[in-house]
Amino acid sequence: MRAIVMKRSGGPEVLKLLEVPEPTPVAGHHVVTVTRAGVNYADVHLRENSYLAPIEFPVTPGNEVMGVIGSRRVVALSRGGGYAEQTLVHRRVTWDVPDDVSDDQAAALALQGNSAWHLLHTVLRVTKADSVLIPAAAGGVGSLAVQLAKSIGARVIALAGGPEKAALVQGLGADVVLDSSTTEDLKERILDAAEGPVSCALEMIGGSVFDATLEALAPRGRMAVYGAVSGVQRTVPVAALMQQSKQVSGFWLPNLYGERYALRDSMTALFAATGRGELRPITGPSYALGDAAQAHIDLQARTTTGKVTLDPTR
Repeated sequence: MRAIVMKRSGGPEVLKLLEVPEPTPVAGHHVVTVTRAGVNYADVHLRENSYLAPIEFPVTPGNEVMGVIGSRRVVALSRGGGYAEQTLVHRRVTWDVPDDVSDDQAAALALQGNSAWHLLHTVLRVTKADSVLIPAAAGGVGSLAVQLAKSIGARVIALAGGPEKAALVQGLGADVVLDSSTTEDLKERILDAAEGPVSCALEMIGGSVFDATLEALAPRGRMAVYGAVSGVQRTVPVAALMQQSKQVSGFWLPNLYGERYALRDSMTALFAATGRGELRPITGPSYALGDAAQAHIDLQARTTTGKVTLDPTR
């Protein structure tokens, strides 16, 4: 079968389309024929060897897939291997897709939908009394987080780069959308938009955006960090948190893979909301499997919106 293989870390050029053996079934797992492979910033970190888990080369990237097992339409999470015509997934993190949810919608829900759900519900425990700051709000996680936060009843202050992305996010229900193409005076702009400090914040940019977000957080505010796409990670002085009782929590979705009910329950809720039309996953560009390098280039350049996928049938 065809798969994207990395024999070393590096730039997008290390993503090579090769012929490899088909996966061998093992106990507790399914072999999925892949129709959509999700492309996420975690894959960029994997490629650059800055991922949170250790990497052994050669490796095939891809942590989520949409596909079929016989006649079943399924979406699944994996620990790599998704950029391929077939891949092996554990049955605990494989879900049958309802008839009223499309393939493209389902592809956006496994990794990014679950991330948005648990960031808001499990980590931050957002309520209708909260104001929530959401970065990269036109992206996969951000666009879903905007809608989920609004469904809770929270006030949403979103960050998006440029007028087109801002219009998209506004249409998803954000109360205010700030231009993130410049970080100048970001703290002040957040405070003005929120009419004071925000009680909750998501953060995945790092660097000066992390600084502004933490400074715009209210006393006893909660902040959930799930990335640093700028490549600049910050160290938070404990005294800065203690002085105003602020909370900064890290989040990595694979920590929930072994939980018996956490992902099952969130997927049930995400499927139901999507089927009712209350949650609208944004379909982004889909690239041929052999164009994985271009998908990474566009994702890193932040020219994409919504869910980016690879199509192994092309």
